[in-house]
This record gives sequence, structure tokens and C-alpha cells, in this order.
Amino acid sequence: MRRSRPVYRAFKRSLDIALAGGALLFLWPVMGVLWILVRKHMGSPAIFRQERAGLDAEPFHVFKFRSMVEAYDDKGEPLPDAERLTPFGRFLRRSSLDELPQLWNVLKGDMSLVGPRPLYMEYVPYYSPEQRRRLDVKPGVTGLAQITGRTTLNWEQRLALDIRYVDRASLSVDISIILKTFRKVLGSEDIPESGLDCETRFRGTSMPDEAPATETP
Repeated sequence: MRRSRPVYRAFKRSLDIALAGGALLFLWPVMGVLWILVRKHMGSPAIFRQERAGLDAEPFHVFKFRSMVEAYDDKGEPLPDAERLTPFGRFLRRSSLDELPQLWNVLKGDMSLVGPRPLYMEYVPYYSPEQRRRLDVKPGVTGLAQITGRTTLNWEQRLALDIRYVDRASLSVDISIILKTFRKVLGSEDIPESGLDCETRFRGTSMPDEAPATETP
């Protein structure tokens, strides 16, 4: 998305505030119940934050409901995610309910409803110049990669779809992605049985960046 599109960016921000604010007002009882259940099943804090790369690679903290317990091996190292993920945490992942606190990130302006998913700051040095373009827009709660294949995609495909979104971003594309996200979430599509995000750490790609075929939103 070119920075010279102030009208689109203004409308996009207005859409973010309206939808995220409305969703928080509507969903606060659900989030309250989830907070209680997370505290019961996994302890405190129910909502945790992690540092991620935002617009122009500026760090920010993303909020999520906790889905794993703290567990360590005999060397004091955290056990693999699959071993720390609880049945209730798996439900949160599969339903995407663990992402609901990110609506607050949207209201704050750290994120948008639609954009490339926010990844770890440690990944930034490994991006190619083309892949780094994903940082030209705010990260999103959902995006083109999420409606195309979510965690079934490899890193090359996911990042290529992020760049495709940057190049084609518009209000019509954003609204289409939001609507298709509801369909994906309600159907629990393209999510591994473990409910985990891609566990393979990104350390750069040696293959050409090629996005999988997908219908244009």
C-alpha cells in the first residue's frame, strides 16, 4: 500500500475504530467469562503480552488470552508448546478466541483489523528486501494469508501473501477479508489439530517468494 493514499488510510482507521470498538462493547461479557476460565485452567495472568514488529518494524506489545501453562524440563527450559497447550487452550486456538484482546491493539492504533499478522521482532533481520515490505502497513488481526491457508502455509507462501496484500490493499479488499475470516473461524478451517501456530522459527528463505493461488478478495 503506497503511503500516498491518505484517504484510504483515513477510512481504514475509521473502520478499525468502529468495528473494533463495537466488537469490544458487544463481546465484553464473553471476554469476561474467558478471563475467568483461563485463570481457572491455566493460572495468572489470563491475558499476556508479547513484543512484535509493527509498522516500519517499530516494536509493540500484542495482547492475547493465555493458552498454555508454565512447564519446564529438568534443565529449566520451557517444554515444547504442544506439551504446554491445555485442552481449553487448544479450544481457544482453534476458535481464535485467544485473539480477542487484540481488538484493544486495534483501538490503540498498534494494529489494524486487516493486515499481515504481527511476527516476532527477531524475524526482522532475516527478511529479504521484498519480504520487509510487509512492514509498510500496520499488522492485522486477520489478513490474506489467514483466509488463504492460515498455518497450513509455509513461510515463503505466507510472506508472499502479505506482500500481495500490501500491493492490493483497499477498503473492498479489507471488507472481503473480514467477511471470509468469519467463515474460516466458524468452520475452524486450515488449523492443525494441535491448534498451534507455525512452530518453525523463521530464519530467512532460500526459495523464490511465490504466493499460492487464491481468489482475489
